[in-house]
This record gives sequence, C-alpha cells and structure tokens, in this order.
Amino acid sequence: MKKIDKLILGSFWGPFFLTLGVVIFIFLMRLLMFYIDDFVTKDLDLATFGRLLFYFALLTIPTALPLAVLLSSLMTFGNLGEFFELTALKSAGISLTRAMQPLLIVAIGISAFSFWFNNSVSPWANLKGYSLLYDIKTAKATLNLKEGIFYNDLPGYSIKVDHKIKGPKDSKNGDLLKGLVIYKHSTSGLESGNREIILADSGRMYIDKDRSYLVFQLFNGNDYQEYSDNNTVSFASGGMTNSTRGAQFMRNGFKDYRLVISMESFGIKRTDENQFEYHEYMKNLNELSTLTDSLRKDYTKTSLNVASTSRQYYNYQFKADAALRQKAVKDGKWVDSLLKKRAIPTPDLAQAALSQAQNILSYSTSNVTYLTEKEKGVWKYQLETHHKFTQSISIFVMFLIGASMGAIIKKGGFGVPVLIAIVFFIFLYVLTIAGDKYAKDGLLWVPLGAWMANIVLLPIGLLLMQRARHDSRLFDKDVYVIAWERMKRKFVDFKNRRSSIISHQT
Repeated sequence: MKKIDKLILGSFWGPFFLTLGVVIFIFLMRLLMFYIDDFVTKDLDLATFGRLLFYFALLTIPTALPLAVLLSSLMTFGNLGEFFELTALKSAGISLTRAMQPLLIVAIGISAFSFWFNNSVSPWANLKGYSLLYDIKTAKATLNLKEGIFYNDLPGYSIKVDHKIKGPKDSKNGDLLKGLVIYKHSTSGLESGNREIILADSGRMYIDKDRSYLVFQLFNGNDYQEYSDNNTVSFASGGMTNSTRGAQFMRNGFKDYRLVISMESFGIKRTDENQFEYHEYMKNLNELSTLTDSLRKDYTKTSLNVASTSRQYYNYQFKADAALRQKAVKDGKWVDSLLKKRAIPTPDLAQAALSQAQNILSYSTSNVTYLTEKEKGVWKYQLETHHKFTQSISIFVMFLIGASMGAIIKKGGFGVPVLIAIVFFIFLYVLTIAGDKYAKDGLLWVPLGAWMANIVLLPIGLLLMQRARHDSRLFDKDVYVIAWERMKRKFVDFKNRRSSIISHQT
C-alpha cells in the first residue's frame, strides 16, 4: 500500500465512525422520545433496557451507513482540496480517479457488508427488537398510588391512601402511608360485590427481594368481612313475598397486619416470537422468495376460482356454443321460454332480480378487496427483497457523490460538508419513502419504486465525478458572476443590433 493510500484511508475512517455513531445515537434518541411514556412507567431494569437499545442500534446501521460514507468521503476529499493536496497529487501525475481508488475499494467492501447485514443480522434484530418493544408496551405500569384516588390496577383490589410519605426503596422500609382503605373484591362473581374492607390508620408498602410480591404492612386498623349464608329467609309484605339470603358480619381488629399481594400481573411477560415472524422485515432473501412465490400462486388460484364460484349467483346459464347463443339472443324467444319455466309474478320477479344483483355486487366487491390485499402482500415482500440490494448500492452511490463533491467544493471540516451531506441524505430518504409508498399502493412497478432513489441519484453522482475530473468550478461564485455578465452583455448586444436594424429600415 502506498503512502497516498494510507493518507486517504487514515483521513476517511475517523469521520466515518464518528458519523456512524452520531446517526445511531440520533435514531435511538428518536426511539426514546417516541416511547418515553412506556419506558418511564414500566420500571425497566438496565438489562432489558440495554438489550432494547442494542437491538435497535443494530437496526439503524443499514440506514446510517450511506450517510456515514457520504459525509466521510466528502470531508476526506474536501480537506485534500482545501490544503491543496489534490493539486499536488495532480501535478505529480496522479489523477483524481487514482486518488479515489482506495476509498472505492472500501465503499465496495462496505456495500458487501451492508448486504450481508441486511440479509442475516437485520431480520434477527427486527424480530428481537420489535417483540421486546411489544412486550414492554403491553406490560402494566408500575404500582403508583396517588393520594385520595383509588388504585384499581391490582387484580382483586382497590386501594386508596389519604397521605403518602416517600421512603427508601428497599426490602425493609418502603413508602409510609396514612389513612388506608383496601377493598378486596370477591372472586365468586360480580353479584357478590365487595365483601371485605380493610381500614388502617397507617402502614408501609414495599416489594420483596425477588420482586414477586407486594407487601402492605398495616398498623392499627380493622378488617370488616361479610359472609353470605346459603339459607333463604322469606317474608310477606303488602301481598308480595320477598326472599333474602342470610349474612354474617365479622370485624377483626389488628395492630400489625401484613397483606401480601402477588405481582404476577406486573412486569414484562415475553410472548412467543413466532407471532412476529410473518412480517417481511423478519425474513431473509430465501424466506422472502418462498413467501412471495406462495402468495403469488395463492393469488392466481383465487382469481381463477372467482369465475367458477360466481355461477351460483346466476339462475340460468348457457352451455351451448357461441353460434346458438347469438341466435337465441337475436330471436328473443329464449326470454319467454325462461319465464314460462317459473310462474313468477312481475313484482316478485323484479324483487328477485334486485336481490340477485345485490348478492352479485357484494360477492364481487369482497373478492376484489381480498385479491387487492393479497396482491399488496406480494408487493410488500417483493419490495423488501429489492431493499436488500438497494440499501447496499446506495452506499456506492453516496460515495460517488461525496468524493466528487469534496473534490469540487474543496472545503473540509463539519461546516459545508455536513450541510451538503444532510441535503443529499434527505433527498435519498424522501425518494426511498416515496418509491415504497407508490410501489405498495400499486402506482409503480415494484422494482422501479424500490430502485427509484438510486436511479435518480446515480446519474448525479456520475455527473459530479465527470465535473471533478475536469476541475470544474461548479460551486465557485466567480463562475456564476462571469456567466451572468456574459448573458447581460449578449442581451445588450442583441438589443443594440435590433435597434440599428430598425433605424436602418426606417
């Protein structure tokens, strides 16, 4: 490896890893802001939260790689141009394409890595990340008693406290509570109502070491219970007979009472990950190809069965050849013959025809909806198959744009290069989203929608490369000022010639 290659590669890797880390951080912050309520109220442990961030950091790598390559290549050649190192290379007989050669090999290697990552790692990370996120979102919030408000998220209990004094969260000392009211709901059905009430002057609430049980240590209170009796007492009142079940009341006083409640309904419960495998983001190329073929065959089979299944909605069908059918329609006698087969009054016949037409319309509409959704499923799987390749090729396209732009603008650092990189990345992102939407809606051919961003940006990259090779002053202010002055001079000359011609004719 020559010294010039080491110089270019050394100036490339620093901005590349820095940009990659910044983009991943930005996407993770977006995730935290979007689901901040779920993360704060679910009392996640550090291990679960770390696994979630790890999975979604992996998911952002394919999106961050194009921007990292774009910005780092732009900064590399911008710095070389700003300090006249590109000029020195060209004066030594080294062309711009030769200077780009090491980074070109690196860009191809990163594209190959991106393809492998999209096909092997991303499906696994999508499955793990989104299944864990679903479990976090569906988990119950942590126990949060508010003063003067009944808390009903504990199954079988309604709890109210008048005052709450926050205490250290350990197994021995918890929150100090004043004025507790605890309703224990009966498990025998709604008809039984609340048959046990616990009143306490004060108490403490804490969770055991295993975080499996919630303990209320109550002081100076009473436990009121009502026991129903199976015997029925009947009595007469005003000529009517009423019956009621016997009941017994019991009051138990206590000075120190511990109420232990299971925390099984709280926390994260992992669901079966197989429930999420149907999504196209969870599949690799082989699985996407198999599912696409299956859906396409199912769509073709269903569409072919529509005609044969719809025959049940018609009362009369012609099985003769085309010549006989045309003759029957031309003579018009077949209508009378059909009407004679069934002696139906005219109003009933019209009602039957209307009902039959409505049935046919409903059948056709449902089949069109079903086939449309089936076809959209095929388009989604095809689109994801193409994205395994498009995200890799976009890295190479971003390298062409970044290296060429850096050689043209001759500006390094995090000023102008960052602005240009963000503009091109947003352009790539918008084109990708628009192409996906049009492809999923059937407005564009799926390969065209998937490759639309690369199709638009690749010619731009080749054009910028051609300009950079010829030392184009594309972003120099003097170039446009001189061009504007030339246009003004030509316009003035044309106006003078026109005036002289008119004066000569007169």
